[in-house]
Amino acid sequence: MLILGIDPGTAIVGYGLVREENDGSLVAVEYGVIRTLAKTPMVDRLETIYDSLSDIVKQYQPDRAAVEELFFARNVTTAITVSQARGVILLALKKADLPINEYKPNVIKQSITGYGGADKTQMQEMVRLLLNLEKIPKPDDAADALAIAITDHHIGRHYDIL
Repeated sequence: MLILGIDPGTAIVGYGLVREENDGSLVAVEYGVIRTLAKTPMVDRLETIYDSLSDIVKQYQPDRAAVEELFFARNVTTAITVSQARGVILLALKKADLPINEYKPNVIKQSITGYGGADKTQMQEMVRLLLNLEKIPKPDDAADALAIAITDHHIGRHYDIL
């Protein structure tokens, strides 16, 4: 089972692909980010995200995808632009006919560290350990995307969501 995790954003979209091996261990197949330029019109940035994500899906052919749900307490402008990017991400995944699961940040933290209030350092170290990596994945958005894919694996395995 190959799972694509997505950490939505407007300037940077993190992605990570995780697969379960025959022995039950998880491996990071690929991870990285899709970047858009700050001064570019929003419609062009959204097109870049859509096209880049579609290319990743075509190249790796994941079995399913997981996307982080948004949580913004204060900054409405950021919430609106990231929501636009998230909508484009969901559309690209749906057009690829992938099953999509969505997770709140505290659910991801709970799944990865056992504590829904874990900080970024704890999350990154646990991603490194769970995937048996020598170093913490960089940039942060890619590590977050891997955490989302791992969460989907954990929840799918325990609750048979698919």
